[in-house]
Amino acid sequence: MLLPYREKMNVTMEEVIGNVQADLTKSQPECNLGNFMADALMEAALREYGIQPHAAFMNYGGIRLPVIKAGPVTTGKIYELFPFDNILVLLSLKGDVLQSFLNHISAKGGWPVSGIRMQIKDKKAINILIGGVPLHNDSTYVIAIGDYTANGGDDAVMLKGLPQQNKGYLMRDAFLSYLLRLKKEGKNLYAETEKRVTYAE
Repeated sequence: MLLPYREKMNVTMEEVIGNVQADLTKSQPECNLGNFMADALMEAALREYGIQPHAAFMNYGGIRLPVIKAGPVTTGKIYELFPFDNILVLLSLKGDVLQSFLNHISAKGGWPVSGIRMQIKDKKAINILIGGVPLHNDSTYVIAIGDYTANGGDDAVMLKGLPQQNKGYLMRDAFLSYLLRLKKEGKNLYAETEKRVTYAE
């Protein structure tokens, strides 16, 4: 089966679209597999919308493989990793709503994030930095996130009804495009944990 992508490339499920340098594993509160996925969403949001979001989020439950082993990665493997046709959207929200959402994902053990550093204490998000700057309740932020979560899925009720931009771009295509770009540049995919989300001591 041929699969059309935004890059106007046709690849099959068996085609190698990239190479992983070291095992990517799923865990909480932070993992290198999740960091790759969140960073891919951040990159895709800028490319597809022409807007640099403040942050990007990957819902932890949407990651459907425990590990991607080092070595060649096929299109089919990315479909196994994220089999859903969820769409990448941009949300605009005030800092107090973002705080509520970060508390929500903290209570769930932490989700993959890009553009944010924070700590979890008593199931709440503390010491939050967005682009290196402390979160302000009255500031407005733009985040990249899947439409499932943006519409209140995974109990994210605080996001439901917020203004959103939707261009119909699949989240899965963001992951595929990220790998394809690295392959074109002759690079392997390498991701590591960076203390984006940690537990407060």
